[in-house]
Amino acid sequence: MPRDETAPRPVASPFPVHRDGEPVPEGLKGAVAALGNFDGIHQGHRALIAAVREMAGALGRPSAVLTFEPHPRAFFSPDTAMFRLTGEGEKLAVLRRLGIDGAFVRRFDAALAGTGAAAFVADTLKGELGLSGVVIGHDFHFGRGREGTPAMLEALCAENGLACRIVPAVAAGGGEAPVSSSAIRAALEAGDVATANHLLGYRWFVEGEVRHGDKRGRALGFPTANVALDACALALGIYAVRARLGDGSVRDGVASYGRRPTFDDGAPLLETYLFDFASDLYGQRIAVEFVGFIRGEARFDSAEALVARMHEDAAEARRLLAGDHTPSMLG
Repeated sequence: MPRDETAPRPVASPFPVHRDGEPVPEGLKGAVAALGNFDGIHQGHRALIAAVREMAGALGRPSAVLTFEPHPRAFFSPDTAMFRLTGEGEKLAVLRRLGIDGAFVRRFDAALAGTGAAAFVADTLKGELGLSGVVIGHDFHFGRGREGTPAMLEALCAENGLACRIVPAVAAGGGEAPVSSSAIRAALEAGDVATANHLLGYRWFVEGEVRHGDKRGRALGFPTANVALDACALALGIYAVRARLGDGSVRDGVASYGRRPTFDDGAPLLETYLFDFASDLYGQRIAVEFVGFIRGEARFDSAEALVARMHEDAAEARRLLAGDHTPSMLG
């Protein structure tokens, strides 16, 4: 049976990451790289990763991803908050799980934005990074003013002695619309975790440091690990979740992402209640996977009414978690 090149793999070490101004690590010299923003690393991105691993294997070269930080959209519209599916750390962690040999993280700034398509290929991809080949998606554009098209990249690679492969659009589940980060963001903004996870090919997750709150959950019998999420447009509501703690253990739970309208209607906060768990997590960095949507956020007439509903939410979360078989990227 052929091996699934997109499936999560045991994490290999080390995982070299090259950044601007640094010498290219030995493990990335002559690499074949997939180019893109890779926000979410969804099923379409996984097709690029499979292609780059295949090409790298055929050429006897390392496989890599060349990605950009900050996201170009954030650079061009700095005053508009962007809902990112994966921050840089989460993105690199997922890539490592997928068996890529390493990554190039290119700073997206005015200099890069003003680089012409031909110079990007000759000076950056070939000259500075020393790539042997590149893999891109069907809609990849690059260079000043997005002047570079897939066809132009193919021609420029031929001129510069680089291998090049263009991967066609990927539609999930036999659908016609290609998988995209925008479609996944839209699903999460609607609370449709099932669709988002289907398009991703794994459970969407967030990471953050557990902070002190007002201890209201503890007083109600539901102590929570509270994490503030930056520019997150996830629908406010209650979710079935799994959390990876600082010690690597994984716990089931139920989480609220919302403003707490019964009490203070404050800034959105992720509050996760872990089943059968009583230790403090303050200051620890945790990852929370979203398994299923239970209900939207609601205001209750009393704390007693809220607690009664929280017990129902916890029971529903346990039911959803027991029936979930979506792959995880948390290891």
